[in-house]
Amino acid sequence: MSRQAGVARVTWRQLWRETSEAIADPVETRWLLEEASGIDTAALLRDLDSQVPTQAKARLESLVRRRLSGEPLQHVLGHWGFRALDVVVDSRVLVPRPETEFVVAVALSEIDRLSDSRSAGGGQLSATELLAVDLGTGSGVIALSLALERTAVRVLATDRDPAALEVAAVNLSRIGAEAASRVQLRQGDWYEALPPGLAGRLDLVVANPPYLAAGEWSGLDPTVSRFDPFGALVAGPSGLEAIETIVAGAPAWLDQRGSLVVEIAPDQAGSVVGLALEAGFATARVEADLAGRPRVLLAGR
Repeated sequence: MSRQAGVARVTWRQLWRETSEAIADPVETRWLLEEASGIDTAALLRDLDSQVPTQAKARLESLVRRRLSGEPLQHVLGHWGFRALDVVVDSRVLVPRPETEFVVAVALSEIDRLSDSRSAGGGQLSATELLAVDLGTGSGVIALSLALERTAVRVLATDRDPAALEVAAVNLSRIGAEAASRVQLRQGDWYEALPPGLAGRLDLVVANPPYLAAGEWSGLDPTVSRFDPFGALVAGPSGLEAIETIVAGAPAWLDQRGSLVVEIAPDQAGSVVGLALEAGFATARVEADLAGRPRVLLAGR
């Protein structure tokens, strides 16, 4: 008997069963198998009894070990879905969360409102007439979603961390040339990254800043505290430090009809409305997310 004939034959059916037992989550199991095999679930189901290539088996074993060690699924896979995007994620940036998808939805509604307002006023919209800024862009999901889902907007995406901008640049390269041409990445701390000539000209400022208090860090799930960047989550002793900076600085950068959209923690709702009114915004309210929790500050000039 040849050596090859004596090697146990491993099928996708067997690995699916073993992975299910180890992971105990059918959705995660499917994603890990898709990642290891390089094919989608439908193709896998057609080939359950085919032999697994050695390289794919080793890849799956590595992915499972990483997940069982507590590493977030998003990091294990190396990419994650966010609205219409599939973005690269790793420990340099926050894992995109569903709450931030709602931030994008609010921002898109404001873009539509501003576009409709200009059209009603007789203005001639060009493809890049509206100007938005995504402060603290991280992986870039907010900025890239705005550019991909609305053609009448140009977006400046800022971050003080060059490592985060490296991730954003990779994701920018994945969205298509037309949308990518309307996004510019800039390094700097909040508004310091913006050209001075844009003061008073922005239509939209949007941000998902750090909003946790320092004392909350130790109570976070280890999949967060071990793998997400501390500075992208924790603002300072109160948790409001970054939001205060963004809200206070926004009126000087926004056009007279411009809007501010900021993700917040639910228990910050009353405080951030007060901050916006003190900063000179004419209107300020907090929008509840799909789970009914106060989630997004929306303030208008």
